[in-house]
Amino acid sequence: MTHAGTSAPTVDGAPATGRPLHHVWNQCVGAGRANEALRADWQAHFREAVDVLGARYVRFHGLFHDDMFVYRGNDGGGGGFGPPTPLAEPVHTFSYVDKVFDFILSTGARPFVELGFMPRDLATQTETLFWWKAHCSPPNDMGRWADLVAASVRHWIERYGIDEVLQWRFEVWNEPNLVPLFWTGTRTQYFELYEASVRAIKAIDERLLVGGPSTSVFVPDDRYAGEYEDSSKSIATGQAEDPDALDWRPVWVEEFIAWCHERDLPVDFFTAHLYPTDYAATPSGGAKEISRYVDATYDDLTLLQRIVADSPYAGAEIHITEWSTSPSSRDRSHDTLFAATYITRAYLRCASLADSISYWTFTDVFEEGGAGLGPFHGGFGLVNEQGLHKPTFHAFSMLAQLGDEVLAELPHGVVTRDSATGRVAGVLFNYPDEMGGRSVRAQNTYAAARGLADVGTPRRVTHTVAGLPAGATFDLVQLDWEHGNVAEAWHAMGEPINLTLPQTAALRDAADDLLRRTLTASDDGVLEIDLDLPPWAVVGIVQTEPRPAA
Repeated sequence: MTHAGTSAPTVDGAPATGRPLHHVWNQCVGAGRANEALRADWQAHFREAVDVLGARYVRFHGLFHDDMFVYRGNDGGGGGFGPPTPLAEPVHTFSYVDKVFDFILSTGARPFVELGFMPRDLATQTETLFWWKAHCSPPNDMGRWADLVAASVRHWIERYGIDEVLQWRFEVWNEPNLVPLFWTGTRTQYFELYEASVRAIKAIDERLLVGGPSTSVFVPDDRYAGEYEDSSKSIATGQAEDPDALDWRPVWVEEFIAWCHERDLPVDFFTAHLYPTDYAATPSGGAKEISRYVDATYDDLTLLQRIVADSPYAGAEIHITEWSTSPSSRDRSHDTLFAATYITRAYLRCASLADSISYWTFTDVFEEGGAGLGPFHGGFGLVNEQGLHKPTFHAFSMLAQLGDEVLAELPHGVVTRDSATGRVAGVLFNYPDEMGGRSVRAQNTYAAARGLADVGTPRRVTHTVAGLPAGATFDLVQLDWEHGNVAEAWHAMGEPINLTLPQTAALRDAADDLLRRTLTASDDGVLEIDLDLPPWAVVGIVQTEPRPAA
């Protein structure tokens, strides 16, 4: 059979491209906050993400939030019997964090450590964000913040060993450009937070990997360029007849590079968020949602890669630590087939442009605005709160089956092989031409989201794969409007808010009811692929026999 060291199969008579395929989609996945990782359902969903989807890292907010009890200014006593006893100096305790990290490591994955948010006793402001009341202000004592960071890293090294922790990434904060939401300070104050954090970590071991600035989206104006956000500066974006024609640039990245270089600060990796959605101000003071074109993520990443390559930090890693069709946890498109096709196309297009593109998020166990209203409420997750597989889950599963070498890049997919086993696998999709280059837009209702079912026509896809073992067999799975479309099955039930046990069981069956069949190569090792793909379909094809080498 085909394996490493032998000639690769050919697709449509052309030699293999020789290009490696980096699995940016499952290198890291996102989750809501650290405390949610103590839940049994979160842990079950994450273990499946590791075992089935191949997730290697997970990133979440709130590691230092008060509900993780890391930064302690008192002994926690009192209750109804008097006040807790203040401590002379802050004490750092890691029992809750240990439970989370122990579990993550037990699955074979690792934490992608986001340092934040601010413990209440260190916060300069009392305003909070989210249902769970995150503190997002600069510290009232930068030295104590640095001590907290250093104590945490030293604890993890003592618990897990330096060789393990050297594989982690330490990202300083989350979206500090979103003032006053995720950060109430200035840009310079964030840069100072980065300086204190990176110096504290590198003083422990210079090999530890630290990065930032973890800023949100690209923008075509200067609303985030200065010390404070001024939403009025985005009016031009909101008024533009064609926002896609504007010059969209990363927020704070170039300023971060200059600031760190001037102070000789290390930056091992750069992080940003690339949601293809923007919210720009209007003259009336409202906000206009702008959904960018289907290749906006590809173009943004190309620009970011060039900026880093031309900087003093050329060679630094690039991690997109949040990405999805939109940044809304109530975007009903997240539950649909259309999101699955969109992300499949984008991930295959962008696989060579970053070290990871972390999907936000792997589960609907996510409480920034509180629990979702009903089983399909537009949550970010690949699975819903009950663990039902959304179409996006199946898209990730198909992508996870791909090999690490590209045999052929196709107009509507890719064919690969595994360099170690020789196994051939492919993913094909039908993102309708009728979309006219548009992306899948955020929708507030399922009725609006399902309207894309009327967009598109079938596409015939034919390819010939030669050079296979005689009679090699392939499993084919197909996701489309009629197969694996769990939100539509829920809609057919009448969209119940609270599911009965039988309803949950029926939806679980519908979620995993993909079209499945077997393809077989000829006696001379040729596989003929001839498919009529419905609009929005995603297909995975994986070699099963002869079995790949172990």
